[in-house]
Amino acid sequence: MSVLSNDEVKNKLENLTGWSHSDKSIEKEFELKDFTHAIGFVTQVGIEAEKADHHPDILIHSWNKVKIKLSTHDKGGVTEKDISLAEKVDSF
Repeated sequence: MSVLSNDEVKNKLENLTGWSHSDKSIEKEFELKDFTHAIGFVTQVGIEAEKADHHPDILIHSWNKVKIKLSTHDKGGVTEKDISLAEKVDSF
C-alpha cells in the first residue's frame, strides 16, 4: 500500500464530510451529545481500528468532543487504509 499524493487525498476527502488533510494525516473533530456518547463513539472507533489493525490518534476533550487523526505511520503518510477507516468512522 502506497502513500496517496496530496491531490489523491484531496479527491478522496471530497466524499467525506468534515475531514481535513494536513501534512501526513487526515483528521476530524466530532461533537457528540454528551460524555457518555463520546466514550461510546471512541469504543466503536477502537473496535473498527482493531479489526483493521490500524490505530488512530484519538483525543477526547471538552466533555463531548472527540478528535480522530489518521495516518499510516509505517508508510509516512495517508494511504487507502486511512480513507477506509475514516469512511467507517463516519458511518457511526
